[in-house]
Amino acid sequence: MKNVLVLGAGLVAKPLVRYLLEQPGYSVTVASRTVSKGTAMIGDQPNGRAVAFDITKDAEALGSLVAEADLAISLLPYIYHVQVAEECVKHGCHLVTTSYVKDEMRALDDAAKEAGIILLNEIGLDPGIDHMSAKIIIDRAHADGGKVLSFRSYCGGLPAPEANTNPYGYKFSWSPRGVLLAGRNDALYLENGEEVDVPNSKLFATHYPVSVEGLGNLDTYPNRDSTPYVEIYDIPETQTMYRGTLRYPGWCDTWQKIVELGLLDLAERDDLSGMTYAQLIASMIGLQDTTDLETELATHLGIETNSGVMERFKWLGLLDDKPIPTAPTVLDAVADLMQEKLQYSELERDMIVLLHDFVIEYPDRKEHVTSTLIDFGVPGSDTSMARTVGLPAAIATKLVLDGKINLTGVHVPVLPEIYEPVLDELAQLGIEMKEQIEKL
Repeated sequence: MKNVLVLGAGLVAKPLVRYLLEQPGYSVTVASRTVSKGTAMIGDQPNGRAVAFDITKDAEALGSLVAEADLAISLLPYIYHVQVAEECVKHGCHLVTTSYVKDEMRALDDAAKEAGIILLNEIGLDPGIDHMSAKIIIDRAHADGGKVLSFRSYCGGLPAPEANTNPYGYKFSWSPRGVLLAGRNDALYLENGEEVDVPNSKLFATHYPVSVEGLGNLDTYPNRDSTPYVEIYDIPETQTMYRGTLRYPGWCDTWQKIVELGLLDLAERDDLSGMTYAQLIASMIGLQDTTDLETELATHLGIETNSGVMERFKWLGLLDDKPIPTAPTVLDAVADLMQEKLQYSELERDMIVLLHDFVIEYPDRKEHVTSTLIDFGVPGSDTSMARTVGLPAAIATKLVLDGKINLTGVHVPVLPEIYEPVLDELAQLGIEMKEQIEKL
């Protein structure tokens, strides 16, 4: 029996857990704060069990759980991955995560090799499928004598067109707080050989339209630091390296003003309880009362009162006399409001859009290559976000435990022995990139 420990039972866990429960000879333990979530995922499968676990309170229990497992999958917030990885090294247990590798994780490379285990990270959607589907094109181009002159990659989790029913053009298919936290990032990318440094204050102002076949124009803004991927993807020849997030038009303009207002502030405050959202906004722009809040806010932001941004603020409830629930920070207060208003109904579909855009030069030709994934959730069942994040991690888990991935140390899925079998099985499950090649 191969024992898998799944830490966390959040929004992307269900397809992963069900996939592993269907593998012959696998036993799956789902450890989460809310046992009922794990129990619901396991259903009547006899080879699964759900246990109560809170890493903030049960640090010692983590070691016991890991010691019983052959491989642990951490779907916990990224800040806990290193803690889990250290226990995996101690107990000789492989690790899979869908999160970005941090320096503290990289520092465990030698220890993981000595323990004979792999700490495989970034094996979800973004990061994950984006890496694998890019590398298969890059490696093929290099094998044919090509040079990648430009690489742009865009990814977004969005409502399907028929579910795009609110002014923000967005609904949550993963952690609302995580979405807001991502809005605090700075960004860096390479454009025509020059580094472009984008501070958080300008992140959402640095957007441009991207045409997606069948969907029209979406907006993209830069996603974190793209420059390390020149080395990670082994394309030192490239002059452009851009990784961006996709949203429906209007999102970036609104979020730029959210940033300018300071609504992503993480400073601990004890005065938010009892305050209304209108009072919060008034305080952010130096007003003593909310009498002329709409006019004063538009003036403060340098926009018209009838602008799309102001309409979205009003629709969300930021100008309402609604009391703020218990929230330690301004960001959390805004996250509570967004979580309430930006939800999918049971019968609505989410959508994943992933688009790679290459310019590749060969000795005898130049090509423009695009590779596109558009995937939809199933109403009343799994979201596309859950499938595209969870299934790559589940497939990689099976490959490791079945001895088909024999690497040790800290890895991301940019090697053929990882990305080829994972992409092959994803295609069998209906998750497949579609390529188009245009001669330039």
